[in-house]
Amino acid sequence: MRELNRVHLNGLRALEAAARLGSLQKAADELGVTPGAVSQHVIRTEEQLGRPVLERTREGFRPTEFGAAILPRLAAGFRELEAAVTTARRQEADILTISVAPVFAAKWLVFRLARFAERRPDIRVRLDATTALVDLDTSDIDLAIRVGPGDWPGVKAEWFMDQEVFPVCAPALAGRLLEPRDLPRVPVVVDAHSSVSWDVWLAQFGMREADLAIGNSFTDAALALDAAIAGQGVFLGWQILAQYPLQAGTLVQPFPQRMKTGAGYYLVTSPHRREDRKVADFKTWLKDEIAETQRMFT
Repeated sequence: MRELNRVHLNGLRALEAAARLGSLQKAADELGVTPGAVSQHVIRTEEQLGRPVLERTREGFRPTEFGAAILPRLAAGFRELEAAVTTARRQEADILTISVAPVFAAKWLVFRLARFAERRPDIRVRLDATTALVDLDTSDIDLAIRVGPGDWPGVKAEWFMDQEVFPVCAPALAGRLLEPRDLPRVPVVVDAHSSVSWDVWLAQFGMREADLAIGNSFTDAALALDAAIAGQGVFLGWQILAQYPLQAGTLVQPFPQRMKTGAGYYLVTSPHRREDRKVADFKTWLKDEIAETQRMFT
């Protein structure tokens, strides 16, 4: 470790970040300092190392021949430090941190967490509600719940349910929907960020989304669902999103047909970390809850 004492650690961090991100501003944002501070750290560290590590170009930073030799090792070293700190933070064995999409958390998971607490009263759940794909190797996330194709690289994805879509609406509106051909006569509530088209469900009846009367549009599925509950139109829902309001009677399913979207729900973990007992127990509990949800739609 004697050689390491010759160079400031903050300088090495600034050098690695600037090289990896390609600009002072991006490095400054990541490190929580000013671009000027990053620049000074880079200059001072290069002086301590005795030769340039980065070349300044119009496009940003580019490693010198010397930099190309040492930067991969620097990057690997900081990844190891990050993993060590993350491991230390994970020693709070009574906390289970779950990354989950906000709509899944708000419309399904939150209502059921008390039942997990009954099964494992020693575990405190912390929900990280986000649609971002987190790094399960270096973050403090124990488990992620995601919907999609399930072929995400660098993770272990365990399927637990197919996504199926179907129209839902307020009870007062359902009287106008005697058959699918009646759908163009009522407004359709739109989830503007959805990747699932009405065509997935309508194709079985020889209809298209272009045949529908588009109503209010929302950038959040939970808001679109609330609009349907308020009677603003018909919404293309799915099991996780619609179960609770269907049980409560604030929504109804006017037609029995459901169609798979090709996506599924997955429990996602790191393939490089040993699975904790709390993660295994949560998986078992969640699958039991999902089985109950599925029974409602059979």
